[in-house]
Amino acid sequence: MSASKQQIIAAGFAFFRATRLHRLVAPLTAGQGAILMMHHVRPWSGKAFAPNRLLEIEPGFLDAALTRIKALGFDFVTMDEALSRLGKPGAKRFVTLTFDDGYRDNVEHALPILERHAAPFALFVTTGFADRSARLWWVELEESIRTLDVVSVDIDGMTLVMPSKTPAEKLAAFEAVYWRLRGGPEDRLLKVIADLLSQAEQSSPALVAPLCLDWAGIVALARHPLCTIGVHTLTHPMLAKHPSDIVRRELLESRTIIEAKIGKPARHLAYPVGDPNAAGRREFALAEELGFASAVTTRPGMLFPGHRAHVHALPRLSLNGNWQSLDSLEVLLSGVPFALWNRGRRLNVA
Repeated sequence: MSASKQQIIAAGFAFFRATRLHRLVAPLTAGQGAILMMHHVRPWSGKAFAPNRLLEIEPGFLDAALTRIKALGFDFVTMDEALSRLGKPGAKRFVTLTFDDGYRDNVEHALPILERHAAPFALFVTTGFADRSARLWWVELEESIRTLDVVSVDIDGMTLVMPSKTPAEKLAAFEAVYWRLRGGPEDRLLKVIADLLSQAEQSSPALVAPLCLDWAGIVALARHPLCTIGVHTLTHPMLAKHPSDIVRRELLESRTIIEAKIGKPARHLAYPVGDPNAAGRREFALAEELGFASAVTTRPGMLFPGHRAHVHALPRLSLNGNWQSLDSLEVLLSGVPFALWNRGRRLNVA
C-alpha cells in the first residue's frame, strides 16, 4: 500500500474517531454483519523491513478485537450459520472469522484465543502449501530483497536496478517490483520472483515449510469443534488470469484432496488474492456450478440481505496488521468506510 493511501486511511479513521459520526450512520451501513479475514497471527518481530506486515496481526490485538466485537453485540458464527442468517428478518448481527492459506501460527497463537472466546472459525487451505509444492511468492519477494544489497530484475525487456541496503531502500525496491508485476500475467510474476530468489540463494520450499501447516497439522485442526476447513485452491493462483479449465482443476482437485485428508466435506471456498483482478463473474459462476456452499472474496464490505442471492461473491473485512486499533475496528464494523469505498452500493458482485 502506498504511503499516500495509508495517509488517506489514517485521516479517515481519525475523523470518525473524533466525530463518532460512524455510530450515527451505522444503522444504514452496518448490514447484518461481516466476515473477517486474517492471515498470520503472531508476535511482532520488530523488523524494520516488513512490506507484508498488513498480512499479520498480533495475538494481543486478536484477543482485544474479539472482546470488542462481543461488546458491540455481535455473535460469532460459523460460515454455515452466516449463510442461514443472511436475509432472515430479525436475525442478530454476526461476525464470521476466517483465516487464509493455512499458517502454523493460526494454531500456535490464534487457536488458544479463539478457544477462550468460544469463537468458531474457518481455515481456508491451499493444498500446495501443505505439501510444499506451491509458492508463497510475496514472501519470496520480501526475503529475496531482505538478503540482497542490490535488486536487479528484468520485466518485459526492461531492466530495473535498485539499491537495497537500508530498510527504506528495500521497501522502495519491493514496492517497485511488486506493483510492476501484480497487475500483469502470473507466469511473469512467478518467473521474475524466482529469478530474484535464485540471486538470493534461497529456495521456495524452505520458506513455505516453517510458515505453513503440514497435512498432519491440518487433519488435527479439522477435528477441532470450532474449526471449519475450507478450500483455497491447489497453488494459490489469481484465478481470473487463467483459462477456465485451470480454474476448474484448481477448485475441484484441491477440494478432493482436502476432503480425502480430513474425512469430511469442504463446502466453502476463498478465492486467492480475491480482488476483482483475481476473482470475478466467471469465478463466481464456476464456484456455484461446482457446488460450493459459499465463496468469499477480499472485496471490502458488510453483509446485507441481498447477498443471499450472491453467496459465491461474499465480501470480507480485513484485519490489517497496519491498523491494529480497536477504535478503527469499530469504525470498520459500522460499515461506513465500505459505503464510501463502494459509492453507496451494498453489493459489489460484478
